[in-house]
Amino acid sequence: MSALRKLIIAAAALLLGGCAAFSEDGGTGKIGETLAARGISQQTPWIRSDAEADHAAKALRKLLTQPLSADTAVQIALLNNRGLQAKYAELGIAEADLVQAGRLRNPGLSFGRSHRGDVVEYERAFIFDLMGLLTMPVRTRIETERFQLAQNRLTADILQVAADTRRAWVRAVAAQQSAVYAEQVRDAAEAAAELARRMLRAGNFSALDQAREQAFYADAATRLALSRQAALAAREQLTRLLGLWGPDIAYRLPGRLPELPQAPREIADIEQQAMRQRLDVQGAMQEAANIAGILGLTRTTGWLSVLEAKYMRNSESGELRQTGWEIELRLPIFDFGTARNARAEHIYMQAAHRATDLAVRARSEVREAYGAWRTAYDLARHYREEIVPLRARIAEETLLRYNGMLMSVFELLAESRQQVGAVIASIEAQRDFWIADATLQFAIHGKSPGAIAAPGNSPRAATPVAAGH
Repeated sequence: MSALRKLIIAAAALLLGGCAAFSEDGGTGKIGETLAARGISQQTPWIRSDAEADHAAKALRKLLTQPLSADTAVQIALLNNRGLQAKYAELGIAEADLVQAGRLRNPGLSFGRSHRGDVVEYERAFIFDLMGLLTMPVRTRIETERFQLAQNRLTADILQVAADTRRAWVRAVAAQQSAVYAEQVRDAAEAAAELARRMLRAGNFSALDQAREQAFYADAATRLALSRQAALAAREQLTRLLGLWGPDIAYRLPGRLPELPQAPREIADIEQQAMRQRLDVQGAMQEAANIAGILGLTRTTGWLSVLEAKYMRNSESGELRQTGWEIELRLPIFDFGTARNARAEHIYMQAAHRATDLAVRARSEVREAYGAWRTAYDLARHYREEIVPLRARIAEETLLRYNGMLMSVFELLAESRQQVGAVIASIEAQRDFWIADATLQFAIHGKSPGAIAAPGNSPRAATPVAAGH
């Protein structure tokens, strides 16, 4: 047996013995570990069968039996968000490419028959992709890196859905809480307007003052309608992220937002944390390394694109059997691969500059996100510890003066409206803090959070109180 034939048979046996195969979890195990390291302990299943879909549906029903906390809402979104499930397919495609890179092209067999008069010739050949064998390690490494990039992107998408869901939950609870207070303001304004009408009929009130009370009631009713619409819009945004429809949209939310932390969190090495943990930064660096590997492969095969080995076994009537081998090599006469090499080099430099730019922006974004978080915390605590208690004390003093007939009922109602306005502003400050908290976590662990809203500038329901009477 010839040396080439022995080499081909040995290589084929080695490849068949170590042929690439699909993993049992499709690469999701590493994603779960990465998410757990970033504080996401909720289930993130990839639903690929009817049995898995039934299991997810049962888990969903169980979660919906209780009022949704922020963590429960995140768990439902990761379990039931169909857009996120669609992105799992990209991971499956990347793994299929990786498995394919670890397999050679199927060998070829050729058979020919020809004759010259009474002489018949038979030509048989076994064709083997020698270039594919030589470049398989490089191609496998490149596809492994691409598969890791797909895992990175999917992990970032999961963190994005988790952050968006947490922010939507905060907005929905805050809008619902504000609508409750808006209804209280409307009821108080309605009572004041009715009292003003009675006093006007009794001759104890001017038409101008009665018109003012009626106008305030009309304004309070308008603001209540706007607050209810804002609560509906916030809830629907959360519902879309949860992937719910039909009877499931009747889920319950808690009556109020969580309390603020007892003390602000100091993060001294926030930039270093972002460089170590941000998935978009890691992905950009890994992509640049992946392109560098492709550049090496392009240079290697730039002048040699076809290299095939062929084993032949021919026979002819009345002649001895003919055996041998043949190598097919494409000559670089017209294309030496310089254009492909230049293109690959430019792509690599592009990826390298993008990675550097992303790292610079990531450092800035986490600093900005932490500044917004700290400001939102200080404002929310200021409302909780200063403004709301002060308004409550003023309301108590006003009530004492009213009971002592030192103040009119309309002054008492006006002060009550001011107190409710302070409470609603406190709710909005709490909401802004928890939104900033979710944005900060995403800026450290996930990817660019986009525009970071300054405290007090996030979308809010119309405040259902006037500045004064």
